Amino acid sequence: MTLRADAVLFDKDGTLFEFGATWDAWGKRTLRALSQGNTALLHALAAATCYDLEHETFLPESPVVAGTNRQTAECLATALPGRSADEVETYLLGTADDAPLVETVPLCGFMAQLGALGLRLGVMTNDAESAARVHLRKAGIEQAFAFIAGFDSGHGAKPDPAPLLAFAAATGIAPARIAMVGDSPHDLVAGRAAGMQTVAVLTGPIRTDRLAPHADVVLPDIGHLPGWLAT
Repeated sequence: MTLRADAVLFDKDGTLFEFGATWDAWGKRTLRALSQGNTALLHALAAATCYDLEHETFLPESPVVAGTNRQTAECLATALPGRSADEVETYLLGTADDAPLVETVPLCGFMAQLGALGLRLGVMTNDAESAARVHLRKAGIEQAFAFIAGFDSGHGAKPDPAPLLAFAAATGIAPARIAMVGDSPHDLVAGRAAGMQTVAVLTGPIRTDRLAPHADVVLPDIGHLPGWLAT
């Protein structure tokens, strides 16, 4: 079988794991914990992170959707007098490990399917690398990846293409033979800048109209990826 690519680099949240089911619940719990029963503070924290309290969901423009853990901490710190971004970031790192993970497809079988095709696999997330490894380990798929990086792994963060090119260098595969798969413009812009093929999925909060201009294809979820790679 001839494939479009020799390697696939995945975003994590909204791509491997359902964004809303995983992070909206985390957001509700985290904002309430930080506000400590102060309703005005809860609303200020929600405004800082673009969290819709009525519908209990992060809005597509939220820094939590595609930004780094540090960027989220900086936004929250603006509404938390007396607490530094460093302190908030440390708190967020501790809570992220316990986020209620919901897989977009059954991941163990899916990764085995891609491995059987001879594809090299990687993850590049704007989450912290330590949290990413915890999440992948919980899903039973950490060992499937030749490369796992977060915003704090020393390669930079998306939409900078540098961490994507680090995956290419680590695997020895030309960027043009790598598919970058993600649910946000950050993922796709980075992929295009790195010279990779770009695949958008709709398992995050951002819709087709914002993703399609940056993508070679828009898929409902990663389960459709093998069929696209083989066409």
